Amino acid sequence: MRTVRVLYKLLPSVLALRKDRRQWVKQEGRNVQVERYRKNARRALEAFISLGPVYIKLGQWLSSRADILPQPYMEELSKLQDSVPPAPFEEVRPVIEGDLGPLDRAFDGMEKEAFSGASLGQVYKATLGGQSVVVKVKRPGIERVVEEDLRVLKKILPLAMRFVDPNLQLSARAMLAQFTETIREEMDYTRESANLKKIKENMQRHPGVVIPDVYDDRTTRNVLTMQYLPGTKVTDIEALDRMGIDRRQLVIDVHKIFFSMLLHDAIFHADPHPGNISVTKDGKLILYDYGMVGRLDNETRLQLVRLYLALVEKDPSRTVDAMSALGMITPDFNRTVIEKAIELTVRAMHGRKPEEMEIQGLMEIANKTMSRFPFMLPKHLALYMRMASIIEGIYKTHKVDFKFVKVLKEILAEEDLIKEAYVEEIKHSLGKFAKSAEAAILLAPEIRRFIDDSRSMSMRRGGGTGHILPGSILSAAVFLGSAIMYTSDAALGTAGMAGALLIMAAFAVLGRRR
Repeated sequence: MRTVRVLYKLLPSVLALRKDRRQWVKQEGRNVQVERYRKNARRALEAFISLGPVYIKLGQWLSSRADILPQPYMEELSKLQDSVPPAPFEEVRPVIEGDLGPLDRAFDGMEKEAFSGASLGQVYKATLGGQSVVVKVKRPGIERVVEEDLRVLKKILPLAMRFVDPNLQLSARAMLAQFTETIREEMDYTRESANLKKIKENMQRHPGVVIPDVYDDRTTRNVLTMQYLPGTKVTDIEALDRMGIDRRQLVIDVHKIFFSMLLHDAIFHADPHPGNISVTKDGKLILYDYGMVGRLDNETRLQLVRLYLALVEKDPSRTVDAMSALGMITPDFNRTVIEKAIELTVRAMHGRKPEEMEIQGLMEIANKTMSRFPFMLPKHLALYMRMASIIEGIYKTHKVDFKFVKVLKEILAEEDLIKEAYVEEIKHSLGKFAKSAEAAILLAPEIRRFIDDSRSMSMRRGGGTGHILPGSILSAAVFLGSAIMYTSDAALGTAGMAGALLIMAAFAVLGRRR
């Protein structure tokens, strides 16, 4: 029955999305009925809310997927809040005592009213050893609910894929795989504790970041006890203004902290919504909730640094190289077409100095370009995209004078990442040159054999080699130049090598006609 209910709720939204996305792609987001898109997106949002915690989280994930949704859908689904009325304390107490023993021995005291409730857990204030702490408790019975809904999603995905474009199928399957993995990790608070400790260790180089301590002897798979650190919500503009906080610098600090986690540390907080970031009286940032983190292997991290540096320097060719290395483009892509699309999109949207490019512009580039061409978002980059889009929302709330690419340049310089990026570029170029050299080595004997055969044929017919020699020289020159060109443009280099053979053939034909 649950599967039938989910299909009944979601199928109309899938069909509406299919129609809307096709039109969005065809018209490149221009001259479309935006209000109709928003209306359909709101229906999807209501369906997610009605289906419960797992689908609320799924909607939140989709809100950052520029490769799947048109911009109006992303904007509407970003309004989804992971806020669910807490379960009664009488139902929660057995969870705590099952892991920590009698409540009056585990804590000096605990409030019975949760001050925060989410889909997977709820948070209480308590005291321990004279210190204020917060106790995060898994919602009773949530694991059974989550596993049932994940089974349902796995069942209906093949059916839903029949109604979406082929370009989307890889992204959708990768998204569901990452979503499944992440939501299961979120339900293990020992993992969250480990995530918190690792990020706290990494953030020691940022004195403007505050991360709570964990009480290990009061932490289990179902219960997480942490230091209580109160602060002002990062999007509470009135309160921040009363505190005298420089909100422009605050937005810059948020971006620097989260993008340095991403590009330097390779483990990053992937759920930086406003409820998870507070500000102290002296302007420091308090980060909460480490259930959802992203991890990148070193190779992926370096390729992501390459991608950002290429965007900063407005270099479409290097941008495509980095995207290809990250697995963001299907193997059979037309490089020339995609490079031109990225170049034209950047020019059309900005038409000004790179410093004036903002994060919203980059997200719009992603949305419009990903929807038109065979792009896909690999599983390991889904959380990065989510983090980036949520950070953008904080900037939009504050409406301050903020230039993302200028800040990105500072991050790359401060974290000493530019050198790493250029080293990767050199390695990439050397790799391409090695391929071109290998191609030259493989083809050179064939060219030599062709020249020898043509010369022999000409001599047998009593002709000279007047056309063969200049043809050989010209063909060799074109071939060598094409081999060098291959390092910067594989398609053009390959075409040039083929052209060298055609030139040689043409001169051979002329030699026969003399």
